[in-house]
Amino acid sequence: MHIGLQIPSFKYPGGATAIRPKLKEIVTTAEESGFYSLWVMDHYYQIKGLFGESYTDPMLEAYSTLGYFAGLTEKAYLGVLVTGVIYRHPAVLMKMMNTIDVLAGGRTYFGIGAAWYEDEAIGYGIAYPSTSERFEQLEDNLQLAKALWASDETPFEGKHISAPAITNNPRPLSTPHPRIMVGGTGPKKTLRMVAQYADACNIGDWVGDDNMQKALDALKGHCDTLGREYDAIEKTSLGTVHLSGKDTVDSVINRIEQLAAMRFTHAIFNMPDVYKITPLETFAKEIIPVVAGL
Repeated sequence: MHIGLQIPSFKYPGGATAIRPKLKEIVTTAEESGFYSLWVMDHYYQIKGLFGESYTDPMLEAYSTLGYFAGLTEKAYLGVLVTGVIYRHPAVLMKMMNTIDVLAGGRTYFGIGAAWYEDEAIGYGIAYPSTSERFEQLEDNLQLAKALWASDETPFEGKHISAPAITNNPRPLSTPHPRIMVGGTGPKKTLRMVAQYADACNIGDWVGDDNMQKALDALKGHCDTLGREYDAIEKTSLGTVHLSGKDTVDSVINRIEQLAAMRFTHAIFNMPDVYKITPLETFAKEIIPVVAGL
C-alpha cells in the first residue's frame, strides 16, 4: 500500500510569512518519512468547515505550489487532488502540467474532476456552467490530454475546446505520460471516464465503505463494457487522520487494512495538525513500514 499526503490547509502559526518555511518542512519531512505522494487541492477559497476554517482562510494556487514542491523533492509523486475543469483554459492547463512534470523529473499525476465549489466560482467571477456542461468539459480535457501526450503536436476540437496546433515542447518526462487521475464517484459519467481515459481513480473516504465499494463495482462494470483491464487502474482513496485527536496508530493501520481489502493500493490522507510535524514522524516509524506489504 502506498501512502500519500494531501496538504489542504495553509493556516499555520505565524501567518503568511510562516507558509513558505513550514511547507518546506512538511514536504521534505514527508518525503524522508516514506510518503509516496504529495497533493494539494485546487481551490481559491478554503473549504468552509475544513479543519474548522472559513472560506477566507489562506489558500494557495495549486500548480504554483506544486512547482515549489518539485524543487524541494526528488522521489515523491506530485499532484493536484483534483484540478477543477472550470478554472483554467485546457490548453494552458496542459502546458502547466507538462511544465510541472519536467521540473519534477517525471513524477506527477494529472488529477482532474468536474469542479463543485459554486460559491468560489461566483466569488472569483469564474463561469460555473451546468453539471452536464462541466462533465462535457471534463471529457474534453481528458481527450485533449490523451491526444496531446500521444504526439508532439496535435490539432484538437472538442465540444467546448478548440486548440488548432497544441504542442509538447518540452514533452513531459513521465512515461508514457503523467498518470491521469479522475476524482469522484458518479457511477454513470465519472467512473465511465475513469475506465475510458484514466490511469487512476480517487474515491473519498467520507462516502462510507458501502458507497466506496459500489463505486469500485461500477468502475469494474465500465471496464468490462469498454474492454479495459480493471486491475490496470490504480485505486486511490482520500481520508483524514488526526493523530492528536480521535485517531490512533492502530486505528489508522486498521483503516488502511480495510482499504486494502477493497483493493485500494494508494491511501492518501490529510492531517489537521500536520504542521506540528509529529504526525509525519509517527507515520514514518509506526505506520508506513507496517502497511507497506499490503
